[in-house]
Order: sequence, then structure tokens, then C-alpha cells
Amino acid sequence: MTVYLIHFQTNLKHARHYVGFAEQVTRRLAHHKDGTGARILAACNALGIEYDIARTWDGEGRGFERKLKNCKNAARYCPVCKQGHAREYKPKER
Repeated sequence: MTVYLIHFQTNLKHARHYVGFAEQVTRRLAHHKDGTGARILAACNALGIEYDIARTWDGEGRGFERKLKNCKNAARYCPVCKQGHAREYKPKER
């Protein structure tokens, strides 16, 4: 599995990123682009907002995806936003 971070070229009202996971990321991105993926990306398609995968974490799955989503600040891990200086995500030990 791979967790991926999608960066929107234009801000939506409340989001600039989408975090997801897939076994085949390129195939999943094709689903998003044709409108059969996540609703927020279907909205981007309808509004003409361009997006692409900015970062991936290979070997990670649904649990890691959830931890990234719970952070509520995906921009800190986005190389597009940080211009190549994104921090590595290190989940807190509980």
C-alpha cells in the first residue's frame, strides 16, 4: 500500500490538499481525474481546479493515512507548499 498527498493548484474554501491510500497510486489518480474517486476531487474537477500527487509514502496503509488526516495540516508535509523542504511525518508514540 501507498499513502499519497494530492496538492490542489487553487485553494478550495477549506482545503488545499487531499490524503489517500491505494495499492496502485497511478490507477487511483486516474479514478480521481475521471470523477469516480473522492468527492472533494470530483468537486475540483467540476470547478476546473488542477491537482496532482505531490508526495507518497510507500509501504504505508490506512492507519498512516488516518494519522496524516488527523493532523489537519497536510501542508507541512507538502513539498509543493514547502518548496522542497517538507518535514518527515513522525507520529507521536502513544
